Amino acid sequence: MNISAYCYTNQGGRDHNEDSVRCWTGEEGRGVFVLADGLGGHGKGEVASALASDVLLEGCVRRPPDQEEMLALFQKANRTVMDHQRIPGQEDMKTTAAALSIHEHTAVWGHMGDSRLYRFSGGTLAQFTRDHSVTYMKYLGGEISYMDICHDDDRSSLLRVLGRDPCKPEAAQSETAPGDAYLLCSDGFWEYVYREEILADLLKAETPQTWAESMLLRHIRRVPEGNDNFSLITVFVEEGP
Repeated sequence: MNISAYCYTNQGGRDHNEDSVRCWTGEEGRGVFVLADGLGGHGKGEVASALASDVLLEGCVRRPPDQEEMLALFQKANRTVMDHQRIPGQEDMKTTAAALSIHEHTAVWGHMGDSRLYRFSGGTLAQFTRDHSVTYMKYLGGEISYMDICHDDDRSSLLRVLGRDPCKPEAAQSETAPGDAYLLCSDGFWEYVYREEILADLLKAETPQTWAESMLLRHIRRVPEGNDNFSLITVFVEEGP
């Protein structure tokens, strides 16, 4: 089994980029992918996202985690961010994070906040993470539709992030097989590219890069001036040699 991926991040209309992306592929069908979206504006959100991404990447590369070990890595990332909040100027920094580890025929993922993971398998694209936001709770409660999530006034009100206690990440795992594909993305991306379009562009794509480029063309036509940072990671699982 081969794993291929493409990573992209952009500061958008902001003066600096608080997103971080990490991609690693190894032998024996292994891959680790992390995306984090720092919070705090000038409160060093980019530091928080980089710290969390490095902890999650290094932990998953060192040893392919199971579901419980992924949760433990998120706890470690939370402690790391909180330790660095003691540095003057970094007191308010926090970050979302989504992480995916693929080893042989198993995919394990975890997340905090509203950075998302989608998976395509068996002809179906599904959102595998639930946003930890006030808006997503409104959707689950039937107050708004799924499409309303992208435009609701409370979408930036996050209920769980790294850099704050209590730390309550979510994690899960499943089998994966050649033909599967994954997308990790920050809210600055998914607010403007919809699930049906993600699937349509995937079905036309030959590589993770062409999939990403097709979606980014949609994104650039829709974002307003001064838009948020946006990032994505696309992953293909393919037959081995």
